[in-house]
Amino acid sequence: MSSRNTGAILSLSVFMLVAAVPATSQSFRVQCPTSTITHPAALHSNDSEPAYMGPTTLGLVTGPGNYLVPTANVNGAIKCQQISGGDGYATMGDGTQTYMFSFGPLSGLAKIASGQPGTDYPSEFNVPYPGVLQPGDPATTDGATNGSTGAIYSVGDVNTVPTFTYNGAVGLIGDPENSIPTPGGVTATATAVVAGGIIDDVTMNNVGSGYLGPATVTFSPPTPGPQCTTATPCQTALGAVIIGNVGTAAAPVYGVTGIDINFAGEGYTAAPTVTISAPVTGCTGDSNPDAGCMTGHVDPRPIMDVGVMNGNIPAPLMAIDEDDEFFLTLTNVGMIMRPDLFEQHTVHFHGYPNASSFYDGVPDASVAINIGGSFTYYYLAPDAGTYFWHCHITPPEHLQMGMVGQIYVRPRQNRVPSTTTLYAALQQQELDLRTKCDSNTDILCSNPLPAVNTGATGGTKYAYNDGDGTTAYDVEYPIQIHGFDPNFHFVGMTFNPEGFVDMKDKYFLLNGRSYPDTVTLGPLQTESTDGRSHFSQPLPAIINIPAGKKALLRISDLDVTEYQTLASLGIRMQVVGYNAKLLRDQAGNNLYYKTNSITLAGGESLDVILDASDTTKYPSGSVFYLYTPNLDHLSNDAENFGGLMTEVHITN
Repeated sequence: MSSRNTGAILSLSVFMLVAAVPATSQSFRVQCPTSTITHPAALHSNDSEPAYMGPTTLGLVTGPGNYLVPTANVNGAIKCQQISGGDGYATMGDGTQTYMFSFGPLSGLAKIASGQPGTDYPSEFNVPYPGVLQPGDPATTDGATNGSTGAIYSVGDVNTVPTFTYNGAVGLIGDPENSIPTPGGVTATATAVVAGGIIDDVTMNNVGSGYLGPATVTFSPPTPGPQCTTATPCQTALGAVIIGNVGTAAAPVYGVTGIDINFAGEGYTAAPTVTISAPVTGCTGDSNPDAGCMTGHVDPRPIMDVGVMNGNIPAPLMAIDEDDEFFLTLTNVGMIMRPDLFEQHTVHFHGYPNASSFYDGVPDASVAINIGGSFTYYYLAPDAGTYFWHCHITPPEHLQMGMVGQIYVRPRQNRVPSTTTLYAALQQQELDLRTKCDSNTDILCSNPLPAVNTGATGGTKYAYNDGDGTTAYDVEYPIQIHGFDPNFHFVGMTFNPEGFVDMKDKYFLLNGRSYPDTVTLGPLQTESTDGRSHFSQPLPAIINIPAGKKALLRISDLDVTEYQTLASLGIRMQVVGYNAKLLRDQAGNNLYYKTNSITLAGGESLDVILDASDTTKYPSGSVFYLYTPNLDHLSNDAENFGGLMTEVHITN
């Protein structure tokens, strides 16, 4: 996909900022900045999405290059995600275990396991794991909770409650070369004074702050008490600098949680004043370093423990918002089942207008990532819609083997306040030159102002920047259609030449599963050759619509060899978007249409709304089916079950 030139000055300045960070020969490394030229932390926290009030105000920075920077009204935020490139297994509903080339999660692990996008804000991403990750996590840790009550999914034959909640970047540790003072230091309180002048539990809270040594503690004496006499004088010159062991308790090297300081016999009636001077921070030896220590430095051991054989089918889900900057790190952990293959991997966002072709993932025009290396892609979120992504190294092979997934972009309209009309908000969006849509000058613009101003106001969720509220929905579900040829996968695992000409899909999947596994809650696990279980299929395909509400289905066809058809029984589908474009003509007329079936080719996507707002037709407890009318796609190979089918439940 060629790069978009609109807003080239701003995009180029960001590209130069990111490209300045060493990208080649960086081995394992991640990047998730908390501030950039486009999203300066001084103007807005990048850990939340601001309300959309209008285009960002820009000012010119004079000097070499002359570039634009935001001066007010910053829109969007910074999002980050890390994925592994390697191999893994998936288990089909008929018990067939299938070998894959695959992408797996190396951040947002708990989100992915619960069926959510694994995309993080910087404050989520830049958090080291507080313990020791186990091979196969999160499946290994969650599987240890067998027998718990209140289960949301099953591990093996036993219900379990997931206990793995970590969503940061796997392997992230503080950079040992980065030592900086921490503003403000740490706090201390003298919590008790007892008879005789013993001060109990002077709490020095610098645990987890990345300090290379204890803080400097100074005690200043209070006014002497009345019990001081000539025979028993009060201490008046107490001001010792205490480092290391204090009183009757030790001060651990990396933090003090509580110490007892003995001033018995000194005659004090009040506690001395305790002050603390912050030491110089360091970034080693602590499981929770300061934010200033986080420079993308990683420990490769947990990355290999978690990344090996931990691939997903489909690949980890990603979701960002318009105006976001997205930093996606691909870490190539190698092909364990095929050690003879020195496979490079890339990430290509299909049909997605990149800020620069350097990050397009087509190795002829950009870069490919070798085994043992990481590379961070940079994207400036384009127009809202549903896209998909895949590895662009020998695409027919790597797509067929499972290296494909979905990314979707939420519209700015989601952030329009409930007091603002959507029509006025879209008029404001037309002032942003990067995404301006003027039907008079641009025949390709995808979301002109609607022909009718409905007066709808913001405050809910939408598929697109429609300006009239017609793409509003309550719940959304990614539906990723995929098929594979089991013979091709078997040959790929057994070191034999792969038959590209004879490739013929025989297993047909929704979110990596065939019916009835499509309606199983929670992640499906597969025991791999490392002897551990892995959550290879984390996304169910069941659709739950609250009674009286609407569901948005983000449907994408990730297939290599087949056209795919899905039909909806009972609830008609309203198609509002095609290939990440709102269905609207240049005069502003909506071209949405209602249908009972849709047909997609590989690489295409549709945004479809299921409207269950009529509770008479769709009462709570109703069950409908979303399935393919192609009967040979309703089975797994020779078996007469499986295939492209899932259920739509109307719930309370």
